[in-house]
Amino acid sequence: MVNFVEVQKPLLYGLMKMAGVVPYTLEIEPGTKINFWVPKETLKKKFGTGKPTKPDKPKKPAVLLIHGFAGEGIVTWQFQVGALSKKYSVYIPDLLFFGGSYSDNSDRSPAFQADCLVKGLRILGVDKFVPVGFSYGGMVAFKIAEAYPDMVRAIVVSGSIPTMTDTINEASLNRLGFSSSTDLLLPTSVKGLKALFTIAVHKPLWFPKRLFKDYIEVMFNNRKERAELLEAVVVSNKEAQIPHFPRKIHFLWGESDQIFDLELARDMKEQLGENATIESIKKAGHLVQLERPCVYNRRLKKFLASIHSEDKYLQ
Repeated sequence: MVNFVEVQKPLLYGLMKMAGVVPYTLEIEPGTKINFWVPKETLKKKFGTGKPTKPDKPKKPAVLLIHGFAGEGIVTWQFQVGALSKKYSVYIPDLLFFGGSYSDNSDRSPAFQADCLVKGLRILGVDKFVPVGFSYGGMVAFKIAEAYPDMVRAIVVSGSIPTMTDTINEASLNRLGFSSSTDLLLPTSVKGLKALFTIAVHKPLWFPKRLFKDYIEVMFNNRKERAELLEAVVVSNKEAQIPHFPRKIHFLWGESDQIFDLELARDMKEQLGENATIESIKKAGHLVQLERPCVYNRRLKKFLASIHSEDKYLQ
């Protein structure tokens, strides 16, 4: 039987190539590979082979789009690539155990994901960039900013926090009516996926049951490893610290986010200090970049432009 989500992938991939990005697989270390979508202009074909040579350093400011837990990179950021690619070199990875990226390393922490992405960017010739993280990807973005401050120009985060503590995790699950993060974020049934979708958006749209079933089959593989990723995200309250981030942090938040509500974002802004700014987007939930892409893109581009203007001024 035809899987409608699977058959739409070639169309989506074709649209991404038209927008200026192409797939490229990197070996980060033995046993660890990450699939990236990279700017087409950075890859030149080696004469006579048709295969790309070592990627060139990007000529435009680099932006790294890091996806969340319920979809791979291109699915999450499909409405942002075309909006950004004219002025920026856009890089979209599939995190480990998503979209074909994998590792035989037992480390499941967001810090390991961050290290792998930075190693990949260095192979791709990127030395400075802005990580834009959504949900789980936001936690990875914070780890990148913490560990590699000299490479990060600024951070943009939607629906995420620097550290998932026991208290925040338990309070969120209780409020949403789930017993564990695995039950919420790794649904095994159409009912479970519909519940996650209802929570993640401002106003749910109707989709046929068949489409939900097909999405589960395509997007929720590597369940054992992903469950381990979720376990590694949560840290005890005693170990939790708000790191110092020397760069600007901009929160782009869905006003109706039920998973991480707007009040939590405001509290984070206060804790992070004067480098942090926040914008809320009306009629948007957790999936803000998919629900209100035009508004999201406009505000993201405005922030990116301000950062790169400051960089030019400082130079």
